[in-house]
Amino acid sequence: MYFLICTFFLLNASMAQLTRSVVKFKNKDGTPHTIASPSTYLSQRAIDRRIKYSISIDSTDLPVTPSYISQVRTTPNVTLLNVSRWLNAVTIQTSDVNAITAINTLPFVFSTNSVAAKENNTGKITGKYDEELYQRQPYNSGRTEQLSGDYYNYGSGSLIEIHLHNGEFLHNIGLRGQGMQIAMLDNGFNNYTTLKSFDSMNTNGQVLGTWDFVAREQNVANDGSHGMSCLSTIAANIPGQFIGKAPKASFWLYQTEDNASEYPIEEFNWACGAEKADSAGTDVISSSLGYGYGFDGGLPDYPYSTLDGNTTMAAKAADLAAKKGMMVFVAAGNAGNLPWRNIISPADGDSVIAVGAVTSTGIVGSFSSYGPSGDGQIKPDLASVGVAAMIQSTSNTIITGNGTSYACPNLAGLGTILWQGFPEFNNMKVLDALKKSANKYNNPDNRTGYGIPDLKLAFAKLLADYSGASGNISNCTAVINWSSKDLQIMKYEIEQKATGDTGYRKIGSVAAQQGLVLSNRNYQYSISLSGISQGTIYYRIRQIIDTAISSYYAVYLDSIQLTVPDVCSVTGKTGVIVQPNPVVEIA
Repeated sequence: MYFLICTFFLLNASMAQLTRSVVKFKNKDGTPHTIASPSTYLSQRAIDRRIKYSISIDSTDLPVTPSYISQVRTTPNVTLLNVSRWLNAVTIQTSDVNAITAINTLPFVFSTNSVAAKENNTGKITGKYDEELYQRQPYNSGRTEQLSGDYYNYGSGSLIEIHLHNGEFLHNIGLRGQGMQIAMLDNGFNNYTTLKSFDSMNTNGQVLGTWDFVAREQNVANDGSHGMSCLSTIAANIPGQFIGKAPKASFWLYQTEDNASEYPIEEFNWACGAEKADSAGTDVISSSLGYGYGFDGGLPDYPYSTLDGNTTMAAKAADLAAKKGMMVFVAAGNAGNLPWRNIISPADGDSVIAVGAVTSTGIVGSFSSYGPSGDGQIKPDLASVGVAAMIQSTSNTIITGNGTSYACPNLAGLGTILWQGFPEFNNMKVLDALKKSANKYNNPDNRTGYGIPDLKLAFAKLLADYSGASGNISNCTAVINWSSKDLQIMKYEIEQKATGDTGYRKIGSVAAQQGLVLSNRNYQYSISLSGISQGTIYYRIRQIIDTAISSYYAVYLDSIQLTVPDVCSVTGKTGVIVQPNPVVEIA
């Protein structure tokens, strides 16, 4: 049963002031849809995600009963706004008290709660997000030539940002967002079709769809620019100047924020946006929005104890989005220097990654909101660049801005390309790897949580979990089999520890099979045991994932324990056989 937080604050509000309401239904009786036939309300991609990760389709997936919607819509003097199947509710607009009374008498209505004043259709308020910027300044790219052997020509600014996370490693091994879908929930994407950061995105048709939940139209390029700037941190592709974190991903652009005002109804819009992303089969949600304080119309701030991940509409929706299999990244908030000080919702969601802001050298921004959540969870969860972060401006220049608003999509883009490498793992497994790779994992705090993720380390952790090895001994030959993900720039080392050895020693190296795309591959390595003492012998596989001298990195995949029979103890010549062919053994 859902209880809207606004109930506690808005009971005494005048209907003359608050003309938009949430109508909550008791059930979904009479729906023509069934759990057994989800194709009528979920895309095949959304269904496939549930099947792949063993996610049950349940009653929250079912659309709201159409007859309930119809009866509310046809109530005199009522305008239907948006519908949420997760909250089993609709939003309406009316200034007629009798209409609210009539709706409350409908037998299937659980509650009606006012959540916003009348829409401002005369013009949008500008500067709503100024507190998230603090300063905007042109970005001087300086050197624009390639600074290293990386796949992308980042330019100095983009390289510094992504290198904080070793994220260029993922780009270099081919993980750039291909085949992944990201939903951006924000205040609008002003002129995204014409700005230079998005040239590649637009040319390649990477925007899959749009929707404005405020104006209830498809156009999201005619309103706020905050979402556009956030999008640029992921999608930008200006060689030598500005490269986003997942520039080859595809995007759903949803406006859920009402730029004219600040009311709890925007949380409902957010829930609708998350649901639409889920229905489309989206992999990742990135949203630099939050709620808890500073409402218009004299509405009080939420008691901080209610930012517990289970109370606000936004937090409930964000956690449901994670339950449906999506990774959800949200900005922690920019109240660090304000009386509120703390994180906002849905950053309080249990399964949400709340992102704090740091500089490109890892120093926390003073404005970044403090944790923990209202119920004591570690928040923020992680941190990324949100101080002097590179963004696209409306004047078609690249500038820098401050805010967890930019830290959030920076990390969301990196999380997307990490997951691209390991689609076998679910969202929570990938998020866990991000946390475990972060620099404060063993000592989290209330400013950056578990800290700044290292994407190369996160990749290595997932690789170790993914890979597997086995072995056997036959005719005094040890046969080692393993599988892992690689491409031709990587290699493997086999190490052995026999009876009497004080430690492991390298006995051979094997180059990865030919391939430019990260893929699963199988290997076999045979070692003669002639002359090896009877007893236990150990092998382990070490994968070198980055062979460059300046950034060399290796991970142990698995270890194997075998028993050498006495018959092999006779003196003899040892040797190795490497399969499959052709495979290059490296001395």
